[in-house]
Amino acid sequence: MSELREVESWPEQETRGHTIPGSRYTSEAFFKQEWDGMWTKVWLLLGRESELPEPGDWQMEEVGPEEILMVRQKDGGVKAFYNVCQHRGNPLVSEPKGTVLRRFVCKYHSWAFLPDGSLNFAPDKEDFPEGNPCNKVKLEEVRCETFAGFIWINMDPDCISLQKFLGPIWDDWEARDIDTWHRTMANSMWLPCNWKVVLDNFNESYHVPTVHQGATPDTDRKAIRGNIDTYFKETRFDLSDEGHNRMVMKGGFGVGQTDVDGCIVDPLASELRYWEIEPSDFKGRPEATREALQQAKRRLGPERGFTHYDKIPDEQFTDAFHYTLFPNFAVSVWSDGFHFLRARPHRSDPEQCLFDNWWYASPASIQNVNARRGANTGAGAELTMLEYGGDESIGPGIEDDVSVFVTQQRGFRSRGFKGVYLSNQEKRIRRYHELIDDYIEGQEPKGART
Repeated sequence: MSELREVESWPEQETRGHTIPGSRYTSEAFFKQEWDGMWTKVWLLLGRESELPEPGDWQMEEVGPEEILMVRQKDGGVKAFYNVCQHRGNPLVSEPKGTVLRRFVCKYHSWAFLPDGSLNFAPDKEDFPEGNPCNKVKLEEVRCETFAGFIWINMDPDCISLQKFLGPIWDDWEARDIDTWHRTMANSMWLPCNWKVVLDNFNESYHVPTVHQGATPDTDRKAIRGNIDTYFKETRFDLSDEGHNRMVMKGGFGVGQTDVDGCIVDPLASELRYWEIEPSDFKGRPEATREALQQAKRRLGPERGFTHYDKIPDEQFTDAFHYTLFPNFAVSVWSDGFHFLRARPHRSDPEQCLFDNWWYASPASIQNVNARRGANTGAGAELTMLEYGGDESIGPGIEDDVSVFVTQQRGFRSRGFKGVYLSNQEKRIRRYHELIDDYIEGQEPKGART
């Protein structure tokens, strides 16, 4: 068995008192400053390696005004390019993914590029006064690395390495076998709000009792326990030198997990039985199942196919390890899956963003869920694009967040909003905005400097 990992501490961080005015979410001028000064200087999580199993397989994802084309190479690596023909600027592909058998052919003048970006064919090549373009032109390449099964890109050719950019998150995730996990749900939606509204929300848990659990001013917030315990005095808040954050929330197992007599009900009851724990032993004290589950998963997990269990700390068997990766990715990593939450800016409108609500699960988790339910939930879920305001939900729980995103954006337009008044547990939001300003001013986080 590998040495069990501990939850290591991250350094303390200072903030400078940013007031975060509403104009940061509505101003076209600031939107452009963000793009030029920050988005084009940071590592961005875009594609998934498993979507490109064979040479010539490709994915294309949008981020702001850019489209990034990621292509599996013959040597097994991945290269990324701007999705634009170097002849007259026409995009090479328009679909989110596909396979090129030999060449990418521009639909405008039939210029053809190989998967490595080199120009292979141009009609009437003898007609160019500067000489045959096949010897001179290639696709514009973007810095690209792979980690945790994802494809990461950086539009700055002089950027630092991805490992240095991620800092302690690299070590946290490297031990989780996340590269082998499969997407089981993928709902995306264009929202009428700025992308930062989404990340602000996932940088704190202060909203959870009100937005998700119906708390009121008369509610004892210390007594609220759902699947996770979001009470700030029992939550771990970490901020890294590199600008990324981690919030560790204990498993709660209270609200909605017992009947009126205090007996544990599904889904917690079934989870306990699967791990050979008798639910009746915990009548009236569901919170006590947290430690019992940790011990049972540690003992029984490896023999049931959960081979990565010997690489994670006990807390991760029950607790939410919620990360926000600067600038636009939030993810709750559990022992058997992770909740993928990403916001990308619109091409030109600061009051719109593309929001992804996806879920990934470990192979052992998928196999065991299928066996327990007698069904095949499958893996590699296809992306579903939903329409805001339509009949389909983007996902249980997250639909509550989305409703607040949209109303908050409306409030940011008001001249009556003078800036934030943040609690200490919302400190991550203030630092997040200060980091955006640092990038705009040419000052990268101290942990991300070369």
